[in-house]
Amino acid sequence: MMIGYARVSTDEQKLDLQLRALEAMGCNMIHTDQGRSGLSFDRAGLDAALQSLAPGDTLVVWRLDRLGRSLSGLVALMDQLGKRGINFHSLTENINTNSSGGRLMFHMMAALAEFERSIISERTRAGLSAARARGRKLGRPQSLTSLQIAWALQAARDRGMHSRDICAELGVSTRTLRRYLHIAEPKKDAYGDDSS
Repeated sequence: MMIGYARVSTDEQKLDLQLRALEAMGCNMIHTDQGRSGLSFDRAGLDAALQSLAPGDTLVVWRLDRLGRSLSGLVALMDQLGKRGINFHSLTENINTNSSGGRLMFHMMAALAEFERSIISERTRAGLSAARARGRKLGRPQSLTSLQIAWALQAARDRGMHSRDICAELGVSTRTLRRYLHIAEPKKDAYGDDSS
């Protein structure tokens, strides 16, 4: 079976051109997404198309970018299809994984996606190193100051204040309070929490 998939990014755009091409190709069934971006692969029409495919079937799109706009996402989807024994055919680019040329094309895409990931990773590490060298403190800002932590410890231990009340006073969640108090006194249950 050949299962077609068509997508347009806005509600104003028409699917007609894609649908005619998929029908002319002989698709047995066509699933669509109207007004959905190609950046996310979480789409109802695409999910339905993928669910209707069985080993030996072919997923057909009018153009590769109708399937998705993220190279790494496309490669991951192609890998998933390959593992399920499903072929892929993009009409405009004439990419067909039934052929050795089509398979080569996707191996090249996978290599490019890996290259893209490694460059992003290198840039991120270089940016973090440069920020550290400039003396910037990295990570999330602290939710509580050392004075607030000391107050919370004293309130829980000496005054028997309930953790819910301490959290309300400091404007933090119980989880945040526990984390800070655990760091401050890891060996003691200093915050008197009965979590009720």
